[in-house]
Amino acid sequence: MLSWVQIVRFGLVQMALGSIVVLTTSTLNRLMVVELALPAVLPGALVALHYGIQITRPGWGYRSDVTANRTRWIIGGMVILALGAVMAAGGVIVLENSFAAGLAVSIVAYAAIGVGVGASGTSLLALLATATAPHRRAAAATITWLMMIFGIAMTAGVIGQLLDPYSPTRLLVITSGLAVAAITLTALAIGRIESTLPAPAPTPSTSLRAGLAEIWHEPQARAFTFFVFLSMTAYFMQELILEPYAGLVFAFTPGQSTSLSGAQNGGVFLGMVTVGLFATALRWGSLRAWVVAGCLGSAAALTLIAALGPQGVGAPLMPAVVALGFFNGMFAVAAIGAMMALAGEGRAAREGTRMGLWGAAQAVAAGFGGLVGAAMADILRTTLPDATAFGSVFLLEAALFLVAAQMATRTVRVAHPTLVPGE
Repeated sequence: MLSWVQIVRFGLVQMALGSIVVLTTSTLNRLMVVELALPAVLPGALVALHYGIQITRPGWGYRSDVTANRTRWIIGGMVILALGAVMAAGGVIVLENSFAAGLAVSIVAYAAIGVGVGASGTSLLALLATATAPHRRAAAATITWLMMIFGIAMTAGVIGQLLDPYSPTRLLVITSGLAVAAITLTALAIGRIESTLPAPAPTPSTSLRAGLAEIWHEPQARAFTFFVFLSMTAYFMQELILEPYAGLVFAFTPGQSTSLSGAQNGGVFLGMVTVGLFATALRWGSLRAWVVAGCLGSAAALTLIAALGPQGVGAPLMPAVVALGFFNGMFAVAAIGAMMALAGEGRAAREGTRMGLWGAAQAVAAGFGGLVGAAMADILRTTLPDATAFGSVFLLEAALFLVAAQMATRTVRVAHPTLVPGE
């Protein structure tokens, strides 16, 4: 079983994943919409493509179940992800001179990003779920997710500073450096861990289709899949429009809006830490209660962000966005704790496939939510002021969080949340 040090090493890989993804889904998105004056639906479609590709996550999870070397999928996926990110930055530069060529480069890049995240992320979580002692699974999920959020927040903040004043050359240099760092960190962090672990239990000799069918017939797994899809749709609707909203309505510079994304993820980090401390030190609240509280708080924060729009430049957008991140973090860490615990339930030796199914639901919802949010903003901006158009999307997202909170009361049934249990 994994030691605490090894679990932290898994977290370093998650941190590398998050660091690359935040660049492609926030900074590059803002550059397309504000600096290049392209419709928000374009980066929305590209990000949706990268999420759509991740519908293959059950396949990666299945491969993790049936092969004896998950490490190769983790490192190989990170290499593909990093190369895709560099290509995506190049795509933004090409778009300045040729829309057709830039779009072609961007499509290939975001497809590679989706393959890389699916292969590396799913295999990593599958190995974490199978190699972690049952009483440490929730803690392992919390630690690795917190490290990923820390990586996202740190990367967004640092890149926000390095990117001002913006230039295409500066963007490409920063992205390339980040890609090399992520690959190196992954190889050093995950290397040799798997070889020290006991051989996994043999996986039933069934096809991927048969394995998924078996899991789909588990009532708890099926209900949780629907909850993941709805809640993640709500979670990601603002992802592609928050930075353009800050730039168009509040006159944020590229560096300022990237730092805003970093502050939001800093709030996510604080929300996760808060839940972990309360659940551990005080043994207070159930997973279901924390999920519901996070959904309700997220709805309130989104309503506040929408209400600040008419005030324009000078409105306290940053604190409202940090609050959104905080409640998003509360929701996410409790949902992840439930996911890790449920991954080991039902038919044995299916942890990877089960995590892949939920990962696919999350990815499809993220792409769908981001694309719908961006498309709605574009459509509404044709007839409404920017503040009202964006605000309407935020209010719809808030409503979805309210529905997710109600669904959580029936779906999240893991008993007590000791997210970081004692030995």
